[in-house]
Amino acid sequence: MAFNYFDTASTTKVDSRVFESMLPYFTELYGNASSNHDFGQTSQLVIEKSRKKVADLINSNAEDITFTSGSTESINIALKGYVEANYEKGNHIITVKTEHKAVLSTCENLETKGVEVTYLNVNAEGLLSISELKDAIRADTILICIMYVNNETGVIQPIKEIGDLARENNIAFFCDATQAIGKIPVDVQKDNIDMLCFSGHKLNAPKGVGILFKRREISVTPLFHGGSQEKGLRPGTYNTPLIVGLGKACEIAIKEQNQNFQINKNLHDYFINMLMDIKGAKLIGSKNNCVFNIMNIFIPGLDSDTFIPQAVNYALSNGSACTSQIIESSHVLKAMGFTDAECKQTLRISIDHNTKEFQIKDFIDYLKNHI
Repeated sequence: MAFNYFDTASTTKVDSRVFESMLPYFTELYGNASSNHDFGQTSQLVIEKSRKKVADLINSNAEDITFTSGSTESINIALKGYVEANYEKGNHIITVKTEHKAVLSTCENLETKGVEVTYLNVNAEGLLSISELKDAIRADTILICIMYVNNETGVIQPIKEIGDLARENNIAFFCDATQAIGKIPVDVQKDNIDMLCFSGHKLNAPKGVGILFKRREISVTPLFHGGSQEKGLRPGTYNTPLIVGLGKACEIAIKEQNQNFQINKNLHDYFINMLMDIKGAKLIGSKNNCVFNIMNIFIPGLDSDTFIPQAVNYALSNGSACTSQIIESSHVLKAMGFTDAECKQTLRISIDHNTKEFQIKDFIDYLKNHI
């Protein structure tokens, strides 16, 4: 039996075109981009080209893009750095209980330093209430931090409404768009997003590279020191090959996003239609506000902690890959009203344009026979 990969929300396969674009910068054009000689400046030039490709994907200015090692680092820079640079304005942050652990853990750390954090609830579909967000705003609120697409359910939050509300109240808006990039259009201008992050490995680019978008007027104190790279916000020697790969992946996404969106939608619909043959099975989260590549399903009687290790021909998940080593119920599903017992009867299936219908059929057949 062939191996079936249904865990693209944790990481994706590097596109062959991305891989090929990186190779020369490992072996032939390996100059340090911070060096003044022509060999180094060749690397600097290609980095700036990649920066422009990233900016084009989210409709930002290239100079507002900072290269990092990925979303977790970008989140720490954005949240900790913004609080430190703007403490005179206030010390209150608003976020959501269903955020990625990278956000929640960073907020918990900030709380130990005296920052006050409001954690908004979500409804049974995983969506926050704009009216509750309005009510949570205080005179000392300096930052709203809400993810674009949830990594466990695929639910899309009302980002434009959030951005508009933040702008009206002169509050900075940071958005973790890791699961949205390349799946749906993301426009930082239209959505009034002040800071945004994503990781390359969710976009068919390599692991270990990502970005932080930050409007030039937003003040953030650097977490690291030791160099002038990235305008001092993220010092350290440039990882040129990975940055080139990220730029290529963004270039491909711009061209193929609409096509891949339709592929994912067709696969999603096919999966849900087949899933309905299983008694009591249901899709978790909003059916109208979701991406099509992430599906969290509830199946009565399933024990996912037992099922996933035994399903050796399938890559599956019952939560975030970043917390998979911690045996506890999903904080996302619990915030949506699920009990601990119900959380253990769920699976996260995540696909992309490389997934085939026969793989989905194969999995559903396996599922029917092994519940």
